[in-house]
Amino acid sequence: MQETGTNNGRGFWSSRFAFVLAAAGSAVGLGNIWGFPTTAAQNGGGGFVLVYILCILLVGLPVMLAEMVIGRAGEKNAVGALQHLKPGTPWYLVGVLGVVTGFVILSFYSVIAGWTVFYFIQAAGGALKVPEGQDSATYFGEMFESMTANPGYEILFVAIFMIATIAIVAAGVRKGIERSVKIMMPLLFVLLILLIGRSITLEGAGEGLRHYLKPDFNAINRDVIIMAMGQAFFSLSLGMGVMITYGSYLRREECLPSSAGYVVTADSLIAIFAGLIVFPVIFFMVAVHGAEAEDLVAQGAGLVFVIFPQILVELPGGAAVTAIFGSAFFLLLAIAALTSAISLLEVVTAHFVDDWKIPRKKAAWGLGGIIFLLAIPSALSQGAVEWLSEGGLFGVSFFDLLYIITFRFFLPVGALGLALFVGWAWGLKNASLAIQTGTPNFRLEKLWQIMIRYVAPIAIAVILASQIAAVFASSDDQEPAEPAAEESPAEAG
Repeated sequence: MQETGTNNGRGFWSSRFAFVLAAAGSAVGLGNIWGFPTTAAQNGGGGFVLVYILCILLVGLPVMLAEMVIGRAGEKNAVGALQHLKPGTPWYLVGVLGVVTGFVILSFYSVIAGWTVFYFIQAAGGALKVPEGQDSATYFGEMFESMTANPGYEILFVAIFMIATIAIVAAGVRKGIERSVKIMMPLLFVLLILLIGRSITLEGAGEGLRHYLKPDFNAINRDVIIMAMGQAFFSLSLGMGVMITYGSYLRREECLPSSAGYVVTADSLIAIFAGLIVFPVIFFMVAVHGAEAEDLVAQGAGLVFVIFPQILVELPGGAAVTAIFGSAFFLLLAIAALTSAISLLEVVTAHFVDDWKIPRKKAAWGLGGIIFLLAIPSALSQGAVEWLSEGGLFGVSFFDLLYIITFRFFLPVGALGLALFVGWAWGLKNASLAIQTGTPNFRLEKLWQIMIRYVAPIAIAVILASQIAAVFASSDDQEPAEPAAEESPAEAG
């Protein structure tokens, strides 16, 4: 089915640059800034990074291009585009799954994002300091526990984050999403460079960089490959209809392969740059305090919200340096979280605007409000309400339950469905014709067709199988599973 080029009057991105910033902002999240470096550290450092890059090229890029072409050809949201391209078939349910996934993920993702807002305020206000006579590890550990156990704090900062997210989406594609990412994404890159400049001057930074950048090929095994494949997949926000929705605002003359390449490159660079911050910090603790690197990277949320504050207060230069470096770091996390949250809410909002004919502002504020209400039990499950906490609901916290359902199952199933849709149901001929509308000389067409029809579905099936195995393995453990607060942000895109 050919494109009409009208976009159903929904509006377009003003330029390719605007689209790349928005799409990269969607992909860039806590999974890049926080999750990628810690996952790399846990899986051999440089060897993992090398496998990750290969997985991005072989799996991530083909699936991202497939989602973009669905969106531009269908000229609607994740549900409407699939209905338009294969009317009268149940394939639209893959889009429905994407909308539901985005809705649920944003509810607990906003809780973690609220933590970044809290710590940014603390750092900027000079509150990241240890009272005389107290141990820094104990003090910052208690600060984090106190925040997550305080329902008032939790809900307040979730509300602040969600209001910012809703306001941007409600303003529209150009006036809201595009305008905001044109400010936030360059700022994110600037903060990354500044933080890298400080991190690589820390004591022990050289050893950290060697561990991060020098591949240890002996450390590469089946588990590392599966972890790298999963990290690449989750990092790009595939499987939830984000790139379908953003792709639906692209003009028909836009070159989709190069646009997908720019997005993947930006996302991967930010993840790799984040490692240049985190690895020197980890090995600073090793050099100065004799800590074990393995113990630090296993901290999950504690690495960012407990270990990092300890390091900040020990930086040469005193309170002023702590405030500047700390506020920059947590602002970086907050921006990354916000650009991802915008895309998640846009997936849901676009569906109700396109298919339910609800005005954008009403859809954004109404749906965002419902997501905020769903975020409340996720926030309370971090210690404020016992029956929602770990072990109290189906053996896991409410927060964990939503994470397991979405990241372990919904995302891989959705991405697998989209790959099969393009590779087999809609068909490679139709997909290639849609790509050629803006790219007459698509030189890698045959390679992309092989990847999306065979390689990507197999790889995603392996990821799904590994996620299912991980869930059953954790349920068989006698010890309680780790809290989601220390796990899910590492994979959230």
